[in-house]
Amino acid sequence: MSLKLKLYNTLTREKAEFQPIDPSNVRMYVCGPTVYDFAHIGNARPVIVFDVLFRLLRHVYGEPQVTYARNITDVDDKINARALRDHPGLDLNEAIRLVTERTEKQFQADVTALGCLEPTVQPRATDNIAQMIGIIEKLIERGHAYAAEGEVLFDTRSMSDYGQLSKRPLDEQQAGARIAVDAHKKNPGDFVLWKASSESEPGWPSPWGRGRPGWHIECSAMSARYLGETFDIHGGGLDLIFPHHENEIAQSRCAHGTHVMANVWMHNGFVQVEGRKMSKSEGNFVTMNELLETEKFGGRTWPGEVLRLAMLMTHYREPIDFSVKRLEEAERLLAKWPVVEVGNAKPCENVLDALADDLNTVAAVQAIHALAQASHSDEDAKARFAASANLLGLLPKATEVDEAIAAGIDALVEMRLELLKAKNFAEADRIRDELAAKGIQLKDGKAKDTGERVTTWDMKR
Repeated sequence: MSLKLKLYNTLTREKAEFQPIDPSNVRMYVCGPTVYDFAHIGNARPVIVFDVLFRLLRHVYGEPQVTYARNITDVDDKINARALRDHPGLDLNEAIRLVTERTEKQFQADVTALGCLEPTVQPRATDNIAQMIGIIEKLIERGHAYAAEGEVLFDTRSMSDYGQLSKRPLDEQQAGARIAVDAHKKNPGDFVLWKASSESEPGWPSPWGRGRPGWHIECSAMSARYLGETFDIHGGGLDLIFPHHENEIAQSRCAHGTHVMANVWMHNGFVQVEGRKMSKSEGNFVTMNELLETEKFGGRTWPGEVLRLAMLMTHYREPIDFSVKRLEEAERLLAKWPVVEVGNAKPCENVLDALADDLNTVAAVQAIHALAQASHSDEDAKARFAASANLLGLLPKATEVDEAIAAGIDALVEMRLELLKAKNFAEADRIRDELAAKGIQLKDGKAKDTGERVTTWDMKR
C-alpha cells in the first residue's frame, strides 16, 4: 500500500500519518443526527466530510476492511418536547415514534441525495440501552460515577487527565448546554449518565429506577458495541469537542480501563449562512430538505451534487460561508464536467495525494477539474476523471431517457449525418442546435476501421 494518509488529530493538535490499529479492520465512528427535526445545512457538512473519508479509507484498505458507524439518537429531551408540540393529543411514546420515524426517514433521503454512501452500521440509541446501563455499572464499580437524587453522574475529578481533548482545565469548565448545575452534584462539571423518568416520559428499568440515558453515554455504548473499546477515528463537528466528545472519552476510558477511546479525533469547521451564524431568529436557518426540494434558498431548488461540491470547495477544518453565490459557483464548475461512466481506471495520483493530505478536497477538486478539461481530447484523462470524481462522490450522472425518446434522438442524429454527407450544413446545424436546446449534447468523431464520421450523444447536466 503506497498511499500514506496524514490526518489532523484534535487530541494532539498535530497532523500525523494514520496508523490503523488493524489494517484489516479499520474503524470509524461519527456522531449522527438527533432525530427531532429535519437536519440543517450545518449537519450536512460532517455527513459529507466523513463520507469522503469513508470512501478514501475503502480505496486504501479495501471495502470489506472498513467499518463506518454513524448513530441515530432517538431518545432525547428535545425529541420529547417536539413530540408534545406536534402531537398533543397522542400518547407520548406514540408521538415520539411518529417524530423520530419521520425525521430519520427524511435524513436518510437527504444524505442519499447528497451522494453519501450508507454507513456500514447505523445503530439507534434505543436499541442499545442495555449496553449503556452496563457501562454505567462499570463506572460506579470503579469509583468514577455516583447515584444522587434519582440520577447517576460521572465524577469528573475522579479522572486525573479529564479535559485532554478540549484542553480546558477542569476548574474552568462548565457543565455544558444539556447539563444543569444542581446541588446534588459533587462538582459543577459532573455530567448525567442516567436520569429518572416520570410516568409521562420515556424510560427503561435500571438498577437506579426507571429512567433514560444522558446524551454522552449513548455514543460510548454504541461505538464500543460496534467498533470495540478502542478504535481508529472518531469524527464530528467542532461544536461537539466540548462537552460531548470530552465526556465520551471520559466515560469510555474509565469504564474500559483504556488509554484512549479513539486514536484520531477529527472535527469539521462551523458553517455560516450568507455571512451570518445560522439561526431561526436571523431568518437564515435552512434545512437540507429545503435546499433540495423547496425554493427557500436563492429562489430555487439545488441538486444534491451542487450542495456536495459547495461543501468540498473549502477544507473541512476551515469555517465555511454557505451562500447562493457559492452554490452558483459549484454549479458552474459541475456544468463543465463530462457525463461519463466509471470504468476500471484508477483515480489520478494528484487527487489521491491531495486527499491523503488531511482530506485536502480543495486541491482534489482542482485536480479533478483539470482532468475534466483534458478529457475533451484525451480518453485516458476522461477515464481517470471518472474514477477521481467518483472517489469524491461527485461523478456527474446522465439524466435518464426512456427508450422512445432515445429512439427519436437517434433518428435525428442519423438524419444530421445524412445532411452532413449531402453538405447541407445549415440544416444539420439546425438539428444540432435544436437538440442542444433540449439538453442533448452531440459529439462527432471518426470510426477507427472506416474513418467515417460517427456521432454520439448524451444528456447535459
